[in-house]
Amino acid sequence: MSSSQGPASRLFEAAKRLLGSLLVTGETRLRLAVLELEEERARLVTLLLLAGLSMVLLMLGIGTLTTLIIVAFWESHRLTAIGVSALVLLATGLAVAAWVIRLSKRRTLLASTLRHLATDRELLEQSRDD
Repeated sequence: MSSSQGPASRLFEAAKRLLGSLLVTGETRLRLAVLELEEERARLVTLLLLAGLSMVLLMLGIGTLTTLIIVAFWESHRLTAIGVSALVLLATGLAVAAWVIRLSKRRTLLASTLRHLATDRELLEQSRDD
């Protein structure tokens, strides 16, 4: 009877160690994910503030430049100056919008966590195959 109890208790202890190891690994990955989310939030807030300031300054500069161009050509080619200014502004706006769409499709959120989880999965699959 004691021989059957020995392997069962060893199996139980091994299962407890495995579960503890899985919990520690899961906690580590969760802490990494939380850290990445906090860093991403701080980066996003900074980017939004800088982008807002940049937009305000660019709008003022573009408005002033457009007014200068229109006033400079007021006597000779006022409609041409207004049309060219509008086309340049629209083309630039469309180019920036396309650039923003391309940048927004990049996946950077939790990239490190996902990479570590993929490594963990590969290691588990390798140990299972052995």
